[in-house]
Amino acid sequence: MTDPGQPSLVLVAHGTRNPRGVEMIAELADAVSLKVGTTRVAFVDVLGPSPKEVLRELEGPAVVVPAFLASGFHVHTDVPREVAESGHRSVAVTRALGPDPVFAAVMLERLVDAGWRPGDAIVFAAAGSSDKRALLEHRRAAAMLADIARVQVGIGYVATAEPSVPAAIEALRGQGHERVFVASYLLARGLFHTRLADAGSDGVAEPLGLHSGIVDLVVDRFLDGTRRLVNEAMAAVPRARSS
Repeated sequence: MTDPGQPSLVLVAHGTRNPRGVEMIAELADAVSLKVGTTRVAFVDVLGPSPKEVLRELEGPAVVVPAFLASGFHVHTDVPREVAESGHRSVAVTRALGPDPVFAAVMLERLVDAGWRPGDAIVFAAAGSSDKRALLEHRRAAAMLADIARVQVGIGYVATAEPSVPAAIEALRGQGHERVFVASYLLARGLFHTRLADAGSDGVAEPLGLHSGIVDLVVDRFLDGTRRLVNEAMAAVPRARSS
């Protein structure tokens, strides 16, 4: 049972018309709710409800956790705008889920399941973005994977940015790597992940999907946001008394 004094968690995702993607976010929210109480889901694009719609329905404080693997336009612009337009007076917005070492560990686990062996080169495959901040975070996430896999990791994009995943695979083969595997930096199966199958690799890892490490990461973000709300409330008490 949720503590009535505990903030509500609002998990904000991009939104997709692919039912698998929607189901994955719903499953993630359900798994998180078992640890922190009811978790609401909102989307910034494609489908609803929007973050401001969800926040307008909440009476108490809320912690918004952006379920994004990098902080691009949606995280820096859409989420703050939605929070402001909601009119909600007690909201803490956490940083995005990624990049984080948790994802590197999950990706390596998925790679091993796909047949990857130590020494095989890896292409870190991301959706892509026109936001330079997101591309920088993709490089950080790829470096985290390279650190634990101890092999060369190239970066390829399914859309928007360059190089493409096939080009990244070809570049690694040109450097003499006989076996090249694709690590999917995507949360769920969908059109983008399907495209990876024809990229020319020796194997494609499953998307990040529902994993206990990712569930715990969302919980950690929520607890960080909760602490911020508590600290802000405590700081406001002296100001209220002095006035």
